[in-house]
Parts: sequence; C-alpha cells; structure tokens
Amino acid sequence: MSAGTAVGRTLGSLRDNRPFRLFWFSNLFFFGGVWTQTLVLGWLAWETTHSDFLVAVYTAVRLSPLLLGPFAGAFADRHNRVRLLIVAASWALVAVSAVATLASLGRAPYWVLVIGGLAIGLAQSPSQPARASLVMDLVGRENLSNANALNSMALNMTQVIGPAVGGLMITGLGAPAALWVSTFWYAMSLVTLLPLREYGRVVGGHTGSALRMVTSGLRDLARNRLAATVLLITLAANTLLWPIAQSFMPVFAQESLGLDAAGLGWLLTYAGVGGLTGSLVIAWLGDFRFKGGMFVVGTAIWGTLWSLFGLSHDPVVSFVLMTAIGVMSAAFGVLQTTLLLMTTDESLHGRALGVQELAIGIMPIASLAIGAFAEQYGVGITTFISAVGLVTAVAALGLWTPALLRYSGALR
Repeated sequence: MSAGTAVGRTLGSLRDNRPFRLFWFSNLFFFGGVWTQTLVLGWLAWETTHSDFLVAVYTAVRLSPLLLGPFAGAFADRHNRVRLLIVAASWALVAVSAVATLASLGRAPYWVLVIGGLAIGLAQSPSQPARASLVMDLVGRENLSNANALNSMALNMTQVIGPAVGGLMITGLGAPAALWVSTFWYAMSLVTLLPLREYGRVVGGHTGSALRMVTSGLRDLARNRLAATVLLITLAANTLLWPIAQSFMPVFAQESLGLDAAGLGWLLTYAGVGGLTGSLVIAWLGDFRFKGGMFVVGTAIWGTLWSLFGLSHDPVVSFVLMTAIGVMSAAFGVLQTTLLLMTTDESLHGRALGVQELAIGIMPIASLAIGAFAEQYGVGITTFISAVGLVTAVAALGLWTPALLRYSGALR
C-alpha cells in the first residue's frame, strides 16, 4: 500500500464527507477548550488548597453532570442532536468567559473554581450522547470505526496542544490568560456547528416521557450481553483509573516528578501524542475484525502501564510511560463507543451512550474515595492498586463474555 493510499484510507471520513468534516472541526475546537480549562482550573485548585482531597472534591463537582447521562441520552434520541450541541457550545462559552473574568479580576477563590467547574461540566457531559451518536448519523455503520478514531484523534490533538499551551501560558502570562484561550476554542466550536443545523435527525418517533424512555432503554441494554459487558468495563475503568487521570496529574507533576506547570502541560501533551498515534492506527485499520478483542486486551494493557506509572519517580521514565498510556487509551476510548453503537439498535443509540455517561459518572464519587485514600497512603501506591484492580476486572469480564473477544461488528 502506497503512502498516499494509506493516508487516504486513514482520513477517509474526513476526505469524503463534508458534514462530518465540519463536525470533526467542531469537536477539535470544543475539546481544545475542555483540555485547556481542565488543566488551568485543576492547577488553580491545587495551588489554592495544596490538598489532594480538595482537588478531588473539585474534580467530583466538575464531573457530577455525568450522572445526568441516561436522561441526556433520552434527549439525544428524542431531539435534534445538532441543536443540542449548539446549546452546549453556547453554554460552555458563557460559563468559561464568566470564570475567566473573575480570575482576571483576582476574585476566583476555591469555591468559585468549584462552581465554575460545575457550570462547565454542565456544558460538556450532558451533550456527549448527542455528540457520539451523531457520528453514525453522518457517516453510517461501515465508516463508524474510522470516524470515531478520527474524532479521538481530534481529542488527542487538542490534548497535545491545549495542555502545552495552557501550561506555558500559566507560567508566562498567568492562569486567567489561559482561561481566555478556552473561550476562543468554544466560540470556534459553535461557529463550525451552525452549518449542520439541518442534520441530527430524530430516530424512532419516541413519544413517551423521558423517564419511561430511560427505563425501557435500561431493560433493552440489560438483555444485550455484549453491550452490557462493554458498559461494565467502562464502569470499572471510570471507577478505578480515570479519576486518577482527571484529578491527580498536578499532584504527580509536583510531588512525584518535581515538575512545574509547564512540565505538567508537557506530561499531558505526551499522553496526547500517544493517544493521537493510537487513534491514527485504528483509523487506518478502518472496519477491522475483532474490535471487541482489541477493546478488552488494549484496556488491560492500558491498566498495566498505569500501574508502572504510579510507581515511577523518574521524569524520563514517566514521560515514556505516559506516551504508551496514551497509545493504549485509544483502544479503550475509541472502541467503547464504537462497540456500543454497533451492538445496539439505532433507536437506542442515544440512551446506550447515556448509560455510558452514567458509567463514566461514577468518577466523581470514585474521585472522593480515591482522593481520601491518596491523602493517607500517597498517590503512587493508590494508582498502582487501582490499576491492578482494573486489569483484574477486565480479565474477569472477558472470561464472562468470550463472544466480545471475537466480536467484529455484526448487530446483535
């Protein structure tokens, strides 16, 4: 295969589908804002309190809108998905602008950061079922793996750029300037969504209440062994490891590795480079076989790498491990959504992704428990124990549903 052919295959959904291309750029800008404000507000929370637990409290509040996932999924199945995303981008723009203004005026104590994190979380988390389910609306089933990998690539590109720029701006210009960068990202996300207003169709003619839609969706998912196993692995990952990745990177940077804000930015950037690489590989593979096997095995390897990172105090080793963690995170991040969409009926997509958001929503509660444990025993040993727990859980779930290891994409 020539280099040109390989590039064309990798970028197929972007090259051939203008609506998806606009949506991809909107995601690029939206998550650029997410990564920048996540780093800046997390850093401010740590600098203000120097408490592992209070940083975890901030993270828990910021992520608490994830608990709205099932109802957000019902909205995604019942309403125009593009319009929902336009509302989310507009709200994010207003929320970050307000926090940036207060920070610029020197009026952003810890409680303002917590409230600001909640407001921004309300823009991000409830919109995710609509954002993820819109992909299949735009590209179809055959191109779903490629398109989801390209979306993950956008996320990781922003993780490469956003934290590095944010960290450098904190060091050079201060945190308020870095927050204003987020407002620019969100504004551009909104602008690129506007031409897509004719898309985001409603599937299934749902007329019942949101609560009835949620309960019927939960019953359908419980009967679907493949989808249920994917959701349980997502739940395990977001109980045991994602709270550490979301909450404690500033703690790792300062306490374990002796890095400043710029160093923290580069640590996250290396993770983004790895994630970008992993996403490109999956995009190149396209509609490949054994997607379920890659999801299960890749998630287990990802957990193993985190266990090693938790024990490391060498910056060079930690940067290498963080790059590898980024590579393997693509297997989890891209394929959990792809598998949920492929193993469920089209009329259930929003609610399936809403339950995925609920599984992710365990993170705020888990953050508090892990934060209390880390306060007592240290973030390194906490990470090691959590990572080993994830690997054990994934192995058990793989044995419980061996069909997932062989799954390649047929609708069940």
